[in-house]
Amino acid sequence: MADFIIRAIRQADNAAVATVIRTVMTSFDAVGEGFSIEDPEVDQMYEAYQGSQSAMHVVVGKEGKVMGCGGFAPLIGGDPAICELRKMYFLTEARGKGLGRKMLEMSLVGAKEAGFKKCYLETLAHMKSARRLYEKAGFSPLTCSLGNTGHGGCDSYYLIEL
Repeated sequence: MADFIIRAIRQADNAAVATVIRTVMTSFDAVGEGFSIEDPEVDQMYEAYQGSQSAMHVVVGKEGKVMGCGGFAPLIGGDPAICELRKMYFLTEARGKGLGRKMLEMSLVGAKEAGFKKCYLETLAHMKSARRLYEKAGFSPLTCSLGNTGHGGCDSYYLIEL
């Protein structure tokens, strides 16, 4: 983890973050309608996470390359006490280094400080490492989705009390 830093997203990171999201989602065959790769915010992540109840962070490698991202925001169409963990993706070379755990911890602390009582997330069954991370952190699996995220392509849902 010493070769990486996690910091708040900057406007100059938008293109790099969009590339990370598109690269990771494509590698997991999560492309097309119903997947977050199609969300309008992908190209303007900095602007999308400037609200008082949202935050987005990036993982930056030692050469200054954005290698990952993750954050939270209110759950669209859901209970206002529930936020959603959003856009947590890492390039292959940033995986397995504890960065996901650290990003998740930062997001959950930030969500609690923003006043949320629970955090929800959606993922894919075949994203096994991500699911292990969430379960190890205390997320409980749900049998159906919450809110109206527009991510009908997801098939695994989780919730944690903050």
